[in-house]
Amino acid sequence: MPDTQPNNSSTARDGSDGSSGRTGTGAYEPYEGPETTAQRRARRAQFLRDLNEARELRDRVQPRRARAARMRQQMRMRTFRW
Repeated sequence: MPDTQPNNSSTARDGSDGSSGRTGTGAYEPYEGPETTAQRRARRAQFLRDLNEARELRDRVQPRRARAARMRQQMRMRTFRW
């Protein structure tokens, strides 16, 4: 049975109505052919910016865990052999 409501909550939530260039699973555009190197680099740069932002947020909301992770990283770097 088709949905008769014009503002379906799942459509508004995930943006799958096609009005924006994004889908509910991420900021990926629909497939339009082979990806150029510039497009891949731009997408990778955006991903790395988002990843860095998420890490900074996690470090701010979990300072004890962030400090422990920094200490483990420092220990790994001290014991690393070239």
